[in-house]
Amino acid sequence: MIDRRRASPIYLLAGKGSYNKILKQIYARAGKDRPGIAYIATASEDNRGFFFFISKILKLAGPCEIKLAPLAGAKADPRKAREIIESADLVCISGGDVELGMKGLAHGGIIGLLEKKYSAGTPFFGLSAGAIMLCRQWVAWSDSEDDSTARYFDCLGFADLICDVHDESCDWEDLRMLLKLSPADTVGYGIRTGGALRVDPDGAIEIISGKVDRIVQK
Repeated sequence: MIDRRRASPIYLLAGKGSYNKILKQIYARAGKDRPGIAYIATASEDNRGFFFFISKILKLAGPCEIKLAPLAGAKADPRKAREIIESADLVCISGGDVELGMKGLAHGGIIGLLEKKYSAGTPFFGLSAGAIMLCRQWVAWSDSEDDSTARYFDCLGFADLICDVHDESCDWEDLRMLLKLSPADTVGYGIRTGGALRVDPDGAIEIISGKVDRIVQK
C-alpha cells in the first residue's frame, strides 16, 4: 500500500534530452556523496546494452553507483534484485515497453517492495516508458488495428497522474485513447522530447524541463 506521508517527489523524464541538472537534484535528495542507484529495466527485458548506455548518462551527472536489478531474461535473479533495491538510495525505472515492464515487475514479485521504498522516502525517477510506469495507468490493445479492443491497466501509481512521453509527433495518440477510457475531466500530461515533470506527494506538479502538453478528457 502506498503511503505518501514521508515520500519524496517523483521525477518523470521523457528522455532524448540533457538531464544533468535534474539528475544532480535527484542525487542530492539521497543525501549521499555517492548514491547507490537501483536500475530497473523490465521494460527492456534487462537489455544490457541499453543499461550501459544509460549508466554513462547517469554517471555524467555526478558520482553514483548503478546496479541493474536482474528481473528479466536469462540472468534474472529476483533474490539478488531485491537485495539491490532494498539497499539502494535511489531507484531508476528505465524505458522500453510499458506493459512488458509492469508484467516484469509483477512476475519478479517486487511491486510491494517498491511501494515500501517509495513510502519510506526513497527518491524515484523514470526514463521514457519508466516515467509512464511510475504513473497511474497505461493503455494496451489486444488488436492494434481495432480501437474497440483498447483497455487500460494499472501502473505503480507513485505519481498520481497519467502521462505519455516524447510522442508529440503523433499528437499523443496513445494518451488520448487512455483519456477516452478515463472519467470525464481526467487530465493527461504529454511530456515532450527533452521535457520533465516533478510530481510531489501532495499532487503538486511542476514542469522542470522543456514543454509539457496538458490534455483534458471531455
